[in-house]
Amino acid sequence: MPGFLLAALLVGYIPGALFYRLPGCSQPMRAGLAAEERLFWAVVLSAVWSTGIVLALAALELYSFPWLLTINAGVSLAILAAGRRRLRLGRAAPRPTWTMAVPAGIVVLGSWMYFPASEYIIGGRDPGVYVNEGVQIAQRGALVVTDPVIASVPAVFRDLFFPSHNNPDYYGLRFVGYYVQDPATGAVVGQFPHLFPASIALGYGLNGLSGARQAGPVWAMLGLLAVYFTGAHLFGRLAAAAATGLLAIHVVEVWFARYPTSEVVMQTLLFAAVLALTYALQARQVFFAAVAGLLAGGLLFLRYDAVLAVGALAGAATIAAAAGQRPGPAFWAALASSSALGAWYLAGPMRAYLALPLDATRRIGGFWIVPACVALAWIVPRLLRRERLAAAVRRTLPPAAAVVLVALAIYAYFFRDQGGRLAVEDARAFYTFGQFYLTPWVLGAAVAGMAWFVSTRFWRAPAFFVTLGVFSLFFFYKTRIVHEHFWTARRFVPMILPGALLVATAFVYELSGPTRVRTVIGGGRVGSALPRIVGAAACAAVLALVSVTYWRASDPVRHHVEYAGLIPKLEELAGRLGDRDLVIVESRNAGSDLHTLATPLAYIYARQVLVLDSPVPSKRRFEAFVEWARTTYDRIWFLGGGGTDLLTATVTAEPIVSEHFQVAEYDAPYDSYPDGVRRKEFEYGLYRLLPAAPRHDGPVGLDIGIRDDLNVVRFHAKERHEDGETFRWSGPLSYVLLQGIGPDARAVTIWMSDGGRPPHAAVPEVEVTLEGRVLGRAIPGDGLQAYAFAIPPDLASAIGTSADPARLELRVQTWNPSALLGVNDTRDLGVLVSRVDVQ
Repeated sequence: MPGFLLAALLVGYIPGALFYRLPGCSQPMRAGLAAEERLFWAVVLSAVWSTGIVLALAALELYSFPWLLTINAGVSLAILAAGRRRLRLGRAAPRPTWTMAVPAGIVVLGSWMYFPASEYIIGGRDPGVYVNEGVQIAQRGALVVTDPVIASVPAVFRDLFFPSHNNPDYYGLRFVGYYVQDPATGAVVGQFPHLFPASIALGYGLNGLSGARQAGPVWAMLGLLAVYFTGAHLFGRLAAAAATGLLAIHVVEVWFARYPTSEVVMQTLLFAAVLALTYALQARQVFFAAVAGLLAGGLLFLRYDAVLAVGALAGAATIAAAAGQRPGPAFWAALASSSALGAWYLAGPMRAYLALPLDATRRIGGFWIVPACVALAWIVPRLLRRERLAAAVRRTLPPAAAVVLVALAIYAYFFRDQGGRLAVEDARAFYTFGQFYLTPWVLGAAVAGMAWFVSTRFWRAPAFFVTLGVFSLFFFYKTRIVHEHFWTARRFVPMILPGALLVATAFVYELSGPTRVRTVIGGGRVGSALPRIVGAAACAAVLALVSVTYWRASDPVRHHVEYAGLIPKLEELAGRLGDRDLVIVESRNAGSDLHTLATPLAYIYARQVLVLDSPVPSKRRFEAFVEWARTTYDRIWFLGGGGTDLLTATVTAEPIVSEHFQVAEYDAPYDSYPDGVRRKEFEYGLYRLLPAAPRHDGPVGLDIGIRDDLNVVRFHAKERHEDGETFRWSGPLSYVLLQGIGPDARAVTIWMSDGGRPPHAAVPEVEVTLEGRVLGRAIPGDGLQAYAFAIPPDLASAIGTSADPARLELRVQTWNPSALLGVNDTRDLGVLVSRVDVQ
């Protein structure tokens, strides 16, 4: 425990506290901030410093947690030795007061709401990729890792697992979210920028896999504090505390605090950058100017859309010259250097990630934006040195911006609709945000508050208003993601949601605050305490209904842990596999999600894993690969559940274990609010691949739905009736692979039913084909029945001499339960198949 506490202090407090105390650069102003805010800056600066060191060491392939602790300890000791007494803030630093209770309460509330964190460690989508990237940094010490399994695969076999995409930016895919840069060396890089994964690596170093999962909630609590301190400086503690409280219990914040995505990290760093730049503009603060520039440019190591933050903060710093506010060269130098490093990083290690947004930028001619912005940043402040022009800008810009924002909000909420190239998700983004996430009344207060404060307080905090405006205009114009409840909402987390709550709450407080109350209850005849008390009570009453609404919406999510119980199941599976075993996992196109388990098996539990590119790989090439693998690995396993055509005359499979489990997954319907928790199923069979025994022809019998993963292709997952009967649903075109059919076979019998297909669905006429020859058709009814089809003698003779299994094809018109019945089942279902016999 003492070692953990010391490591946590070296990672998350000591370096930042010493940086904050550095002498010079307006140290007295920093000292004058409240004790709780000084503590906040110490933690944020330490987090940024530590993740930066992780990134730097990992870029050099030198990262390890002990190295990080050594560097942090050495830097801290060097600052202490050089600074000595000059590091003391002295009497200029206020002592802690009752105001510290507010951020302390925020931390307590966040700790209660955001833990335990999601168990989302599987691959396939963004959250799992982030976690696995972080663990890879922790385990292998590099951003671009060397994957020995990839490097070991001979070139002739690569297409079986990771064929070339003929892309100049990368070779192919290792897993979903992982690019193979060079198959010869095994160089692999994660899909997403590494700032968030670097913090996951820190959590892994502190507390293993549990610490890696806890990185997100920690960032979320820092994000709440950043929002609170920014709001307190702009609108006062009461309004900021109310807004932060609403944000803390909001369903979107609760969800993404426990779900590993980079938006909560961006919320923290973006609001910290806004506050730092506000200090720099108001008080010519060199220290905070440098911090603002570094934080803004550093966001490029987090997400590509951080260019919005860089542009917004640079733009705010530029136009602030109209009010006589200039951040100074420290801001521009820090912004330029950190942005240059971020650009190098994105164009270098992350060039595959950058290719898509760069292509979109190129199509709209966006590359002119950067030089144009640089030119404006140099020209505009010089023009604004003319007082007449500066006065005109000061006078006209705020009201004009307020009018434009209100007009756009009215249009987006009431009138904008799909048409042409404008998709419905984008057209209704602002409306959806108000209906699903804020409530219309709060959205109205946010729009009114934005107009009011932009008109009256713009020059007090241009960084906040410009950044909120830029993010809102961009994301409500194009949400940039498929409209699907929580996944849409994450675009709003960094700035739009907290910013909207801040201005809405501040506007309510403005209408019911002390000044208004003083006017209503007697002007100057009352003391100062009574208006504050009455104003606070009025504001609380107005916001009480909103808080109840938000609490009810988030309460189910707060009690839900996404994929709870998944980690023990993965540990159990990994425990069955040896360090020198090779696991071949079925293709992403096989109709199951088992490829998502392959990512943590390889990149968290260090197993040797390959994922097939196709559910029907080349037989001869696969035989040769297995022959090669037997000379390299102790055992060769196959992990399947959706069906793969692997068996040949020389390769057979011994079933070892069949596993079926469910984990909690929250509902995410299209264009409606989720109903609650559903169950995500994982079903797999683990087989050992062995040399095939001599062929023995004879009757063939195959039970569908039990240990059949190497005998079916393009069927849905295994299922079981209450009476124990196993089955699978077929798709529009499904295959059954039958091995051992002799030349004297005369009939194939299939047990099928329509599975309760509704009357208004298409007739389930099944066309049965064996090795390309149509055997006949059948229309299964309700209840399993046997349907027999004759095998022509010449076809049986040809199959009997083939080295490979015979392919039985079932072609049928499918139906979709979600479309026809409105249930939560989006599969395209053919017929229910229980058994196949050949005699």
